[in-house]
Amino acid sequence: MAEMISLKDIVPAAQNNINAQFILLDKGRLTFEGQHKTCLALVADNTAAVHFQLWEDECDAFEPGDIIRLANGIFSYQRNSLVLRAGKRGKAEKVGEFTMAFVETPNMSEIRWVPDPNNSKKYVQEAVISPHSRIFPPML
Repeated sequence: MAEMISLKDIVPAAQNNINAQFILLDKGRLTFEGQHKTCLALVADNTAAVHFQLWEDECDAFEPGDIIRLANGIFSYQRNSLVLRAGKRGKAEKVGEFTMAFVETPNMSEIRWVPDPNNSKKYVQEAVISPHSRIFPPML
């Protein structure tokens, strides 16, 4: 099994290589992009939170409280916002439920990333847009 990465350590990139485990906290409504069913979810581990894009059957397969293991995922721009997703070659599977420590901040999708001036293939954090998800308000 490939090495797991903490959500706080993910950065935008074009290649599929993110292996992580997280809990699904909240799920948005279904939307349709052409023939494709999608829905956005808020996921988190013990280091950070991020928006997770669910496609097709994934929308129905996962519910809040599910612990998901992502293999070969990708963190990239989808309609001008950064989302983590399985992509074409990645895989998301349920590996448990409810018992996982997590934090809701920082939200890695709420950070403004800019190309690294020293390496155009990498991104660096420029600013925090919001400390928490603006799509899924924090639970009190």
